Amino acid sequence: MYEVELKVRTAHDPVRERLTSLDADPLGTVRQVDTYYDAPDRSFAETDEALRVRTESSDDGEHTRVTYKGPLVEEASKTRIEHETGVGDREAMAGVFDGLGFSPAATVEKDRDRFSCGEYTVALDTIRGLGEFVEVEREVADESAVADARDGARDLLTDLDCDPDTQIRTSYLGLLLDADADSPPAEDN
Repeated sequence: MYEVELKVRTAHDPVRERLTSLDADPLGTVRQVDTYYDAPDRSFAETDEALRVRTESSDDGEHTRVTYKGPLVEEASKTRIEHETGVGDREAMAGVFDGLGFSPAATVEKDRDRFSCGEYTVALDTIRGLGEFVEVEREVADESAVADARDGARDLLTDLDCDPDTQIRTSYLGLLLDADADSPPAEDN
């Protein structure tokens, strides 16, 4: 499965208004806490991969999933091969990763308001420590469908009055790590 995604940094209120005018269907709001792991045998930052455990909380309860994301497969979007499955016990999964030598690298906390707009999901994301973003994404079964899905995502961003040419291909994890690296060191008192 390929996840075709375009992400831009922008304020949510104007996009929310455009979603209403496009008759997008609200899918609800969730809180996501993503713990990313480093592999014992290679640097995922260097190989452009990701392994995460996500706990998602909503009015429907709490669910945990483990996800592996492969490297980006093209230059024009944030498209990756993705494998994901449910996890019954977050702490047990953390114990499995620990036992295999994987170590927690960072945690990303996000509030996500989701909408269905045709074949696409639009997410209005508020990332702790980073601010507001809009993601447009769609899953496709094989690589031959990636270009059409990407072009449709660009068109939808334009319809939402967002500039697809300002897309950010860096993950939220990467953006947070970059922000931490740019922060001045804390002063000792």
